[in-house]
Amino acid sequence: MSEVISIRGLEKSYGKHVALSGLDLTVGSGEVYGFLGRNGAGKSTTIRILMGITRPTKGEVRLFGERFDRDVVKLRQRIGYVAQEQSFYGWMNAAQMGRFVRGFFPTWDEGEWARVVRVLEVPLDRRIDGFSGGMRVKLALALALAHRPPLLLLDEPTAGLDPVARREFLDIVRAEASGRTTFFSTHLIDEIELVAQRVGVVDAGKTKFEGSVVALGDRVRLFEAELGVDDSLDGSRARWQPLLASYGIRIAHVEARGATLRMMLECADPSRFDAVEADETYRAANGPPLTVVSLEEAFIAMVRRT
Repeated sequence: MSEVISIRGLEKSYGKHVALSGLDLTVGSGEVYGFLGRNGAGKSTTIRILMGITRPTKGEVRLFGERFDRDVVKLRQRIGYVAQEQSFYGWMNAAQMGRFVRGFFPTWDEGEWARVVRVLEVPLDRRIDGFSGGMRVKLALALALAHRPPLLLLDEPTAGLDPVARREFLDIVRAEASGRTTFFSTHLIDEIELVAQRVGVVDAGKTKFEGSVVALGDRVRLFEAELGVDDSLDGSRARWQPLLASYGIRIAHVEARGATLRMMLECADPSRFDAVEADETYRAANGPPLTVVSLEEAFIAMVRRT
């Protein structure tokens, strides 16, 4: 599988503020790739660099195997882009906006434009300043798809949409994914579960994880045990940490829910969870069975500040 996006050692600073500090990721041809991170993790900065809007401080970016600093205009013509906030000329209607945008893309396809506005139910004769937020996002997607780009970049496009409009948008993205690579930036786990095949997690400007959606969930387990009357969270962490660490397992978060101790455990090798459960020392200390968590809980455990 050929690489459509390749990022190595990407760094970006704005004065003293570091937005990216060594990001690495790879997106293959035809993938729907979920780019997942907290707000402020560096997702939008990464997409702005991919679009050529912002230049990196350091690192290498390749699109379709080409360095992005060679011919930015030519590469951008192969990208469909839907931003977090849509900026249109409100006095135009959708048909006029289509005629305006097509001049920037040599591969613009009038037949495809007609098809996607029909599928998305975009009214061509209405002024854009009268569009709802959901309709503006649909128009942005129609414009992004009409020139048949091999790469579609989505920068948190569902922000601000109501649940019904958000689900409609995600269903359309999934239906239109065939034949192109889609890079979907979001902080919402359910969006990744619905549309993505692989996922990259960014935290504090660095790659925290890259792999399949299933593998992301496999990296985290829940440890639950009863707290004794005299037990503290710090004491409980200190009790279990040496043994867990000997298996390469990190305690990502500790909390008490009533009289129950809950520890989120993270490990790059899920087989180590089975190994520690089978450990005689762990069993002798009444270590509980480790349970699988939801994808949302796994993500939170990976990026939560403790």
